[in-house]
Amino acid sequence: MGIITKIQAQKQMKERYNIYLDDGTGERYAFSVDEHTLVKHGLRKDMEIDELALSEIIYDEEIRKAYLHAVSYLSYQMRTAYEVTEQLRKKEFGEVAIREVISKLKKDGYINDREYAMAYVRTQSNVSKKGPELISRELEAKGVSKDIITISLHEYPVHRQIENAIEWCEKKGKTYRNLSQLQIKKKLDELLIRKGYAPSIIAEATAAITLDDSDDEIVLYQARKYHEKYKKHDKYTYVMKMKQSLYRKGFSMDIIEQAISQLAEEE
Repeated sequence: MGIITKIQAQKQMKERYNIYLDDGTGERYAFSVDEHTLVKHGLRKDMEIDELALSEIIYDEEIRKAYLHAVSYLSYQMRTAYEVTEQLRKKEFGEVAIREVISKLKKDGYINDREYAMAYVRTQSNVSKKGPELISRELEAKGVSKDIITISLHEYPVHRQIENAIEWCEKKGKTYRNLSQLQIKKKLDELLIRKGYAPSIIAEATAAITLDDSDDEIVLYQARKYHEKYKKHDKYTYVMKMKQSLYRKGFSMDIIEQAISQLAEEE
């Protein structure tokens, strides 16, 4: 292949070196390596490099580049093995090199899916208030095994799930105050399902909260809005449209009829 004629540190990246070879036709730039690769292979001036040695150097250099890129990627936040693998694929490193790098990262303690999952569960339950089912789906998407997910969810006890679900209900329940009790419960159920809570937790949370207004007060608020919309109609059409609109809001027919009667008395 040739003999090393010069090893020159790069101007912009002092830890990298350009290697020059002479294959009998004169000196030429051949490849560049990291300092780690340089030392590992004992590269020096006048050293002869054959094809096999070159392929080993190039392979080790790819490993080194992939490893350093992965460490940099991990420096911003914890990642799963799957996430690091996908990042290295994105950067077009070879599969064999990626497997070796992932193995080394695990050995060096840079990657630990179990620790990652436990930290993720703690953060998402304490800060984002997500339910365990949503957290589980997110961890699966990050490539964490089901066994590790199951273990990590032990960090999220049932009493904490109920507390978080109640907190969601109290927070969002205020924005639904102009709806019927039935509609409020339906919306809170839908919210907690989206947030990843189990039916048993949802039932306990919605049963635990107390809403400020009764349906009697809320239906009058809604009825007055619909009254302005439908008062131009004849009495029969007016009453039918009022009943239909308020019934769709989740109010009982008895309460609706009382509200319509009260509005009639106020006219």
